[in-house]
Amino acid sequence: MEHEHKYLEYLVVIERADDGSYSAYVPDLPGCVACGQDTPEQAKELIREAIDIHIQGMIEDGDPVPEPVSKAEYVSASA
Repeated sequence: MEHEHKYLEYLVVIERADDGSYSAYVPDLPGCVACGQDTPEQAKELIREAIDIHIQGMIEDGDPVPEPVSKAEYVSASA
């Protein structure tokens, strides 16, 4: 049975750790992470690969692939 390819766009959160490294995670795909990268660009590239691997594993296991539903907005606040 051939799987139909569907392109989904997931929200990726990239964070800087206290040690200066960067990590990324996908709120709509729990457990899908990339950690310990030197730059945000590296974290973005690795999380893209992690998303592909994560989704492929879900398909192979017969699990449903979650639709992307998370959104992000910046909100102004006084400091």
